[in-house]
Formats: sequence, C-alpha cells, structure tokens
Amino acid sequence: MKTIAHDMVIRGGLVIDGSGSPAFRADVAINGGRITAIGPIEGSGKEEIDAADCLVTPGFVDVHTHYDGQATWEHTLAPSSGHGVTTVVTGNCGVGFAPVRPSDHQVLIKVMEGVEDIPEVVMAEGISWNWETFPDYLDVLSVREFDIDVATQIPHSPLRVYVMGQRGADHEPSTPEDRVAMAKLVTEAVQAGAIGVSTSRSPGHRLKNGKLAPSIDSADEEILALASGLKEAGAGVFQIITNASGNPAEEISLVRKLAETSQRPVSFTLLQVPRAPEDWRISLKHVEQANADGLAIRGQVFPRPVGVLLGLDLSLNPFLTRLSYRAIEKLPLAERVAILRDPAFKAKLLAEVPIPDPQPMLNELCAQVNEMFVLDDRAEYTPPADKLICNLAASAGVSAESLAYDLLLGDEGKAILYLPGANYVGNTLNAVREMMASPYTILGLGDGGAHYGLICDASYPTFMLTHWVRDASPEQRFPIEWAISELSRKPAEAVGLMDRGLLKPGMKADVNVINLDRLRLSAPRTAYDLPSGGRRLQQRAEGYVATVVSGMVTYRNGKATGALPGRLVRRQQAQQQSVQGREGVRP
Repeated sequence: MKTIAHDMVIRGGLVIDGSGSPAFRADVAINGGRITAIGPIEGSGKEEIDAADCLVTPGFVDVHTHYDGQATWEHTLAPSSGHGVTTVVTGNCGVGFAPVRPSDHQVLIKVMEGVEDIPEVVMAEGISWNWETFPDYLDVLSVREFDIDVATQIPHSPLRVYVMGQRGADHEPSTPEDRVAMAKLVTEAVQAGAIGVSTSRSPGHRLKNGKLAPSIDSADEEILALASGLKEAGAGVFQIITNASGNPAEEISLVRKLAETSQRPVSFTLLQVPRAPEDWRISLKHVEQANADGLAIRGQVFPRPVGVLLGLDLSLNPFLTRLSYRAIEKLPLAERVAILRDPAFKAKLLAEVPIPDPQPMLNELCAQVNEMFVLDDRAEYTPPADKLICNLAASAGVSAESLAYDLLLGDEGKAILYLPGANYVGNTLNAVREMMASPYTILGLGDGGAHYGLICDASYPTFMLTHWVRDASPEQRFPIEWAISELSRKPAEAVGLMDRGLLKPGMKADVNVINLDRLRLSAPRTAYDLPSGGRRLQQRAEGYVATVVSGMVTYRNGKATGALPGRLVRRQQAQQQSVQGREGVRP
C-alpha cells in the first residue's frame, strides 16, 4: 500500500511541459500548490488523476482579456476558464475602471459600453466602485476569489480622464503637466503590482453615440509619457492597439518609440484586415528589424478568424439600422420573431434604406451580408466559400438579404450569422499561420469578458488544439509541443509571469489534463446570467478532463467543481514566487 505523500498526483499522462521540448510519459506530483516532481512518482496523492489517455500540459495564459468589471462581481471568469486558461491579463486596449473619481463612473461605463459591448445596466448594477486609485483597485481584487488567476494593466482612457477630468473625455490636448501626472500614476500602478499599461489608437473604439474613446487621438507625446512611467518603474509591459487604417510603417514606428522610451517589452495587435490584406507583412518586417536592434516587440495574433456574431438575440443583426426593425427591437425575442415572420413586414423592411448609426463600425458590420455564414452546432470557423450567404442565395435565386432574413428566424430567432471580421481573406488562414509561426508574435486577442453579445473568441485555445494540431493537413499542422508552448509559457514570459506556463518542479501547479481525441468546441449560445439579467455569449468545450489551478481541480470534464483558488497576481509576486519555488524544491 502506497503512503500518501502528495496533495495530488497526475498519473501516466503524456507530459508536454510548455518549453517546446519533446513530449514524454510521466507522473506529475503537486504539493502546496506547486509542482514538486515529474517522473515515476512514489507514494500516492490525496487526490489522483488518471491521465493514461491524455495530454498533461501547463495551464494556458491569455494575455488579452477584459475581465476588469466581471472580476469585481463574479467568481467565474467564463468563458476563458472553460478552455484550459488558468491565468488572464485584463486592462487591455486602454479601457477599464481605474483610476476613477466618483464623478466619472458614468464616463467609464459609457466607454466600456461602446468599445467592449458591455451593457450599461450590467455595469451599473455589477460594479461596486469601492476604489479610486489603481492601487485601490488592485486591493479590491486582491481579496476576491476566482476560478483562475487574474493580472491587470492600468488603462490609458481612465487614466486620462482621472488626470484631466472633462478635458480628457473631450479629447483636449494634454499639457506637459498632465503628461507628467499620467507617467507618475503608471509608475505607481506598476509598483503596486500592475502588469503594465495599455492604450488604443483604433478609430473603431467609440462610445455608442459615436464619440471616440478618450485615448484614441492622443498625441504621441502623451503615449510616450506612459512609456516613461514604465521606465521609471523599471518593470512592466506596454500593450497597444494600433490604427489598422493607418500606415503600418508609421504605426510600428510609434511602437518602436514606445519600446525605446520604456526600455520594456511592447505588444500590439497584428491582424490581417480585408481592407489591406498585406499590411501585416509590413508590420512584421519592421518588428523583425526592431528585435534585431535589441528591442522586445511582439505582435499579438489571433489563431482563427475574428468571429463577429450577429443575430436577433445578440447585439447586432444585419437589419438593425432599418426603420421597421428599430420600431420592434425592444420587444421580447418571441414577439419580434412572430412579427418578422409576416411576409408583408419582411417586404417592407427589405425595401427600406438603412439609417446610419453614429458608430461607423456598426454600419460597416451590418452591411456585410454577402460575407456572412451561418454558424451551426459544429462551430465551423473556417467554412468554404460556397457556404457564403451570397453564394447560397444565388443558388436559391433570392437576394442575400432575403436569405439572411430567413436564416435569422431559425431556432426560434436564436440562429447566429458569422462574419469573419479579420484573418480570413480569401477564405484561408494562410496569413494567420505565417503570423503565428513568427518568433516575434504571441497568441492573444481572445477578448474574454467583453463583447458579450457580439464576439465569443475566448475559446481560441480549444480551436488552436483541434484545428491547428489535431485536424489540420500534414503541411499545415503545428507540433503539439510548439502549440502548448504558444498557449502557456510564451505568453506568460511575454508579460513577466515567470512562475507559470511550464511544468517543472518549483513552478505554480496550473495544469490541464486533456483528451485530445475527444476535444470539441461547441457553438456559442446566449445566456442571461449577468447582473440585472444581462445577456452574454457562452461557449463550452468537451475534452478537458481536468483543469488544475494552484493544485486544486477547478473543472472536471467541463464542469466547474466550485473550487476558487484563483487570485489577483501582482507582478512582483509572480516573479518572486518563481525564484523561491526554484530554490525550495528538489528536482
């Protein structure tokens, strides 16, 4: 009879340790929330997991999420936590909820409502606002419990409003004194434990009334002041959304200046956009040169098409800007479906000219009916061109709009149309594969905690393992060891979380046990489980046998166990614990 010698032992799995090294079969022992041994393990565990037919991997790290609000009202950071993710980084894109003065709560709510598609009523009910400074916000998060760990960044838009008040919200130029104050607050936040600072230059980041988010048109001098705050702190990372409509060389020139000024790592969004499908190559070429010159710059890449989802039960649908639809949009779904099924109402609506919305991106998305697909239960994110609505409509002898109208009525009005908003030009992922393969990119852009009724991309780790590792053709397939490293150790290192993303004695015991053969991604479905009954998209996966956070099983066969070992991760804590763990554990 074996003596109980460990808190947990994961037995007989194929270990893929996150380093990129070849897989090997071994047991993994866990004690005190850390990995203590890997190999043949003597002695039993208080809890044992049979991994004989499974992969054993580090927990995944998602560096681009927006759980800033959700982390204050909820303990489950879904959908990310259901896809093997054990650590998320929030505060991206220059938006968030701290620092903030009481008089500006509504300003930040309006920004997040427009930029990240979080309903105002959800934030009004869900956020406690028991903080003002960014260190205050960290302190609030530090006493909360989650199913996964949370790290965060100080965002530019709240920072600008905090320093400049209404002048900041109204996009007035910052003064030298304003910029000095912003830099000091960045330093303060990083010293208190923030992972870094973020900003956005995207003209698509707007309030619902069409007004740009506060950071968008800030002068370069102001953005560089944030970088100087990182330099003063001597730590942290800089995350930026560049202007995809701008000159890519000029945008990367600014990114380079940020790296030079801060002397810290910088990451930016790297996508293939239909308007300029080759611009990503120009950006990546400049990034390669910057790294050759000694700067740490990475492009954040999304491994599948950016999935804009439209439906009658979601934030957008192709007919949202038609006068007839506007007249019924507030009705319950069943009542709207009944009205929409009337042939006379359909004919009237289709004959109408769309009324432009104050948000240009909304108009653009709603108008792209020809480029949409139906998202079925298989969650097919890379459908062939013959499944385009325009091609299906042509075969049926009807207009694309007429077909889209009828399709939206499927499943009692819960059908979803899928628009690959980026990364799927020419109905291929060839550009995405090239971007991912670069040593100067990291995976990201899942946007968990945001776009509740428009995008559900936090499931990308499951897509990565099914599409790119298991199901891809031999010439397109990535090795499993490479993919796991890209999901775990590489993003962790990119943001300075050095105590995780690697299965090694002394490292934090965040582990996934995955049956790759059974791994399956379900289609997104709506749930009304946010504060005030707010709606969000959820997406589940099969094949995750167990997810372990700090040595505790949080998910077993896709179902939450109720364990909440996740905590706020302060930057210094992740680095210090890594050193202590390596020194305190026998290999």
